[in-house]
Amino acid sequence: MKKIEATIQVNKINSISDAITGVVGGFTIMEGNGRGSGKRQNIRSERGTKIITAEYNKVAVISTIVDDSIVEKVCKIIEEEAYTGENTDGIIIISNVENVLNIGTKKKDSEAL
Repeated sequence: MKKIEATIQVNKINSISDAITGVVGGFTIMEGNGRGSGKRQNIRSERGTKIITAEYNKVAVISTIVDDSIVEKVCKIIEEEAYTGENTDGIIIISNVENVLNIGTKKKDSEAL
């Protein structure tokens, strides 16, 4: 099993969510602020008199755990949906998962997904 975490632009949440629904058993979306290597957004100050660079960009992290057999498929879907050609498109992290326990059903590992 693998955990896939994709940090993406906030405006891509709906398209990625729609694309992976039915492919993965479930997923979690967390919204927040991020500061990567990409360009940060320029915004107007409170009074609108000058332009400042935002310290952080709005990002979302989509997290899911999947069987090894569909890792590439899920990553490809996320990659295609998140792609704009900009350096700020995001990043996908894949890590190994040793054990999973579904608290409600008491099922373990692949059955828990």
